Amino acid sequence: MIKKALGVGFALALFGCALAPSARADEWTRATKITFSHPVDVAGHVLVAGTYLFKMADANDRHIVQIFSADGKTVIATVMTIPDYRLTASDKTVISFREVPAGSPEAVRAWFYPGRTNGEAFVYPKRRAIELAKASKVVVPAIAVETIDVTDVAALKTAPIIAVTPEEKEVPVTAAIQTTPVERVATVARNEPRQLPKTASTLPLLILFGFSCIGVAVGLMVFGLRRDVATV
Repeated sequence: MIKKALGVGFALALFGCALAPSARADEWTRATKITFSHPVDVAGHVLVAGTYLFKMADANDRHIVQIFSADGKTVIATVMTIPDYRLTASDKTVISFREVPAGSPEAVRAWFYPGRTNGEAFVYPKRRAIELAKASKVVVPAIAVETIDVTDVAALKTAPIIAVTPEEKEVPVTAAIQTTPVERVATVARNEPRQLPKTASTLPLLILFGFSCIGVAVGLMVFGLRRDVATV
């Protein structure tokens, strides 16, 4: 009984610890497989119907998202984003779209990782941003320069971003688009009890259960030794 508890405990603890680095990596990059049933436009890149892997390439000074093939081996596109916010988080991946001109592929507006109120709003090439702004009657974030190597992450980090209005005016992005959390989001976060989304990792519980089994086994061993000594 004691040997079995020790075996189970060590197995669970080691299994959980081995998986923990991978779970942290997924949380950091927000790696997500997304399937589109029809062609979509993501920051000027048209993706045919299929499954793609979305990952954060850089979430520090500038948000850069890389889109891979489903197996993660081929980079399809490297795109720029700005922060976007929702009032409530979802336990599923959320993709929102913009209104587009007739005959144009649907344009992805933003991507939200499960359990987060902060997401990524995609920045479009200026010409495409003007089309979307006219169609949707709202401002659209755009790359201010036309000539830029969109495969160069370093170039994207320094590319100037503007907001394009439906009237084709260029305005500072921070003046036209909410790029910081609204006050209500901060209030909800302070006042409401925090709950883990349904997709939250169970690794901490797995590791804790494993160490608990080890603790119980060790306790039984100590108790058995003491009983043997008392009997002698």
